[in-house]
Amino acid sequence: MTRKQKRLAVIAGGMSFILAAVLLVMFAFSQTIAYFYVPGDLKSVELDAGTRIRLGGLVEDGSVKRGEGSTITFTVTDTLATVPVTYTGILPDLFREGQGVVAEGSFREGDRVFVADTVLAKHDETYMPKDVADRLEAQGVQLSGKEKIQ
Repeated sequence: MTRKQKRLAVIAGGMSFILAAVLLVMFAFSQTIAYFYVPGDLKSVELDAGTRIRLGGLVEDGSVKRGEGSTITFTVTDTLATVPVTYTGILPDLFREGQGVVAEGSFREGDRVFVADTVLAKHDETYMPKDVADRLEAQGVQLSGKEKIQ
């Protein structure tokens, strides 16, 4: 091989390696990414059972029910729609009715119950997803102005 052919072979090998690495990273991200939805968005989106998403909104007042063992059911709302959620585990200390929550999991096969494997409660009193805050304001709920995350 001439010097020029060796250089081209090294460049082609390097480019092939970089392409393989990029494809591997893209595949890994596609397996772990979870898109964020509020209950009102789910009316217009068709999700397969088992598709992982993050569901955010407010825990509806009067909806928290304790089941057998550490199973809890509650409803997440954005004032336009509600989604029933079931979770098995220990809830965060800040979890309560009327507070913001983000649940990660998937919909159960055969019904529209969201099975969460992770539940995150809001971390302070000034946080609320922007679209939820906008919907609450549209319904006439007074907010202090600090709740929205832009």
